Amino acid sequence: MKFVQIIDFETERLDEMEQLLEEAARHRGDKKGGPTRRMLLKDRDNAHRHYLLVEFDSYEEAMRNSDDPETTELAEQMGALASNRRFVNCDLLDARDLG
Repeated sequence: MKFVQIIDFETERLDEMEQLLEEAARHRGDKKGGPTRRMLLKDRDNAHRHYLLVEFDSYEEAMRNSDDPETTELAEQMGALASNRRFVNCDLLDARDLG
């Protein structure tokens, strides 16, 4: 079953956060077992609140990725750019394009 982690955070440094995420994706390349999809959302009612949705093929893949030292480093760098972080772990029950 696919797994999605939602990272709810606030930042006034979104450009730096986006750059950090892009660099991490480039560095990761075709490495197996990491995230398969990422979405970054901005709360329309709170300009500083954002949601990062990261999809994995499974919970087990997400946990292996979580144990990777590069992931730990990325999390620390993200933490330096954000406040009020909250992690929500979800099993993906359904996803489909409606249009």
